[in-house]
Amino acid sequence: MNASTPSAALAPEDVNALMERLGQAARRAATTMAAASTATKNAALLALAAAIRAQAGPLQEANARDIAAAEAAGLAAPMVDRLRLTPKVIEQMAEGCEQVAALPDPIGEMTNLRRRPTGITVGQMRVPLGVFGMIYESRPNVTIDAASLAIKSGNAAILRGGSEAAHSNAALAALVGQALAQAGLPAEAVQQVPTTDRAAVGRLIAMPAYVDVIIPRGGKGLIERISREATVPVIKHLDGNCHTYVDAEVDLALAVAVTDNAKTQKYSPCNATESLLVHTAVAPAFLPAIGAVFAAKGVEMRCGPRAKAILGAAALPGAKLVDATEADWAEEYLAPVISIKLVDSLDEAIAHINRYGSHHTDAILTTNHPNAMRFLREVDSASVMVNASTRFADGFEYGLGAEIGISTDKFHARGPVGLEGLTSMKWIVLGQGEGRS
Repeated sequence: MNASTPSAALAPEDVNALMERLGQAARRAATTMAAASTATKNAALLALAAAIRAQAGPLQEANARDIAAAEAAGLAAPMVDRLRLTPKVIEQMAEGCEQVAALPDPIGEMTNLRRRPTGITVGQMRVPLGVFGMIYESRPNVTIDAASLAIKSGNAAILRGGSEAAHSNAALAALVGQALAQAGLPAEAVQQVPTTDRAAVGRLIAMPAYVDVIIPRGGKGLIERISREATVPVIKHLDGNCHTYVDAEVDLALAVAVTDNAKTQKYSPCNATESLLVHTAVAPAFLPAIGAVFAAKGVEMRCGPRAKAILGAAALPGAKLVDATEADWAEEYLAPVISIKLVDSLDEAIAHINRYGSHHTDAILTTNHPNAMRFLREVDSASVMVNASTRFADGFEYGLGAEIGISTDKFHARGPVGLEGLTSMKWIVLGQGEGRS
């Protein structure tokens, strides 16, 4: 595939034929990728890293076309910024490929081997999923994240990036194909859908003969559509209403610092804290302190009545205090807004999180070890934390090298999805001629 201008609308029969070709090629490539050696896969990743650095100029030229089109279309400035392939982003993509190459190869790992009384040995082996389809928006660097993880995990991938990054994605996909071929692997192991026609998405998510799983990464509307229409399994998360709970027994300085980071380090990610729960016993000391931080940073506080009374009495300069509605307890703001509620017990905090949360990431700040252990066991979320910022819920921070997304499902893949999330376990039996009696 070259980095030519992506096509727009196609006739329905053309879309179907295109996706059929991509699916067939991906399935063939998946067979080769599953058998590829670690050395060969790593060679492809290192070749890709080198190509990204060597082609930084052409990549930025392609990216400039997307930026110009986005600005002409009136795309919001934050969204335009997410499209940019700056020198820093280009270097991060190259480094990401090298980091994935350095990770242990999970494919072929055998675990839980145990000998049975019949003489056979039973265990499990980790294998690739096969072919995954990924649908994503905005950031073109996701193309490289997905490609690098697909290569190392021995999968094939069909990628469909957003139309706003079409030229950037095409240029990056061309480099991936070249790196695969250079390592002796099929260039079709990672394919970018070469059309911005939305009908291609509908076809990609309905090809169980060729695609084993779909991974959508984008806004709630996109993910809801994929989940509703897909006829293959979907690894997804719809939103990130993450909670920080401040327990009755807590280090106040730690609680203020962690809560501040969890909310204000960056407002737009899905792992930023959106809801703050505070035990009534510590609220008179904690709320004015965190309220002063939020007021200074312009964070709007949507409060339950008891929290608002304490914050109001603190007379914090510049504080934006608003009465919370029922909808606020379940809201993902992705903005300098946070809901705040007082609770009377750990039980109430856990019940609130399990009712209103999105099962993404939730944290307890406490010095009470039994309470921390209860929180870890009973909060039904993909990532659960003790005395740490929810912003750590990230594949890179978890040591996965990169992530292809975050799953709030209860599949084998839950939380940040890295190499192991793109694999499954199959049973293996080792015998020496045994037969069942």
